[in-house]
Amino acid sequence: MEWMYSLLFPIQWVVAWIMYGWHWLLELVGISGESGLSWVLAIVGLTLTIRTALIPLFFKQIHASRGMQVVAPEMKKLQAKYANKKDQASREAMAREMQELYKKHQTSPFASCMPLLLQMPIFFALFRVLNTLPQIASGENDPIGPINKVVAGQIESSTFFGAPLSETFLNTDVTQVKVVTAILILIMSVTQFFTQRQLTMKNMPPSALEGPTAAMQKNMMYIFPVIFAVSGVNFPIGVLVYWTVSNVWSMGQQFYTIRKIPTPGSEAARRLEARRRARGIVEVTSADGTTTTVAPPSGQRQQPMSAQRQKRKKKK
Repeated sequence: MEWMYSLLFPIQWVVAWIMYGWHWLLELVGISGESGLSWVLAIVGLTLTIRTALIPLFFKQIHASRGMQVVAPEMKKLQAKYANKKDQASREAMAREMQELYKKHQTSPFASCMPLLLQMPIFFALFRVLNTLPQIASGENDPIGPINKVVAGQIESSTFFGAPLSETFLNTDVTQVKVVTAILILIMSVTQFFTQRQLTMKNMPPSALEGPTAAMQKNMMYIFPVIFAVSGVNFPIGVLVYWTVSNVWSMGQQFYTIRKIPTPGSEAARRLEARRRARGIVEVTSADGTTTTVAPPSGQRQQPMSAQRQKRKKKK
């Protein structure tokens, strides 16, 4: 595992500096640097920094997800075409045609998972930083960026609702740690479930709700919360704070995107159209295929004119 820790060290260094930077800013605004709240908020700040940096990738993920939904009906036909062909040549031909479909629609299954995959090294780097705090505080391990012996001791003694940030559910007998961990895991799992559910149920056209891809996405809706619940007992409180805030961000970001830029043909798109019609906003398509959004008049009422004023206006 040493090779993995070596690969993670540069990311650990960046994570440590971002946390330390947020902690410094919090001290400037009057929050005590030695309080547990300051380091909990520093982890929240780390989360917001990472998620903000990933916003461009989030929009690429949306594009890729929509591409996968458009590909779904064609993929279903392709699978039916090769359903009874098990020879190597047919498998290669099917794989080749699948790649051509992905290329045509500028999407891939990998692209739709990019934000999650890119967060994993950060997640494990934070885990590593929090996990080595006791060794850094005792002088056994070298500092990680600005987190030296003094700072490590300060973070290690910080608590979140009475639970130290570096403690885990499995490595303690303290009831407070177990309760806080259980609540964070519950929030983490619930937010993950609803994030996946709103994507699957509200932002997919009917054609994308059938077939193996749709079945896989529906299964993920239930599998991911279970994975979080099982693995969460191994993570320090600080890591659970990071992942919970990240999930809440994802849920809110996705809710906004689905509401404002839904997938054409989805339930969310129908709701957006209904809201626009209620406000008098309509889309007009010209003969050349250009779509123009026409808003209702500004609502300024024309002032009535007397007969004499109308005659004077006509003479002018």
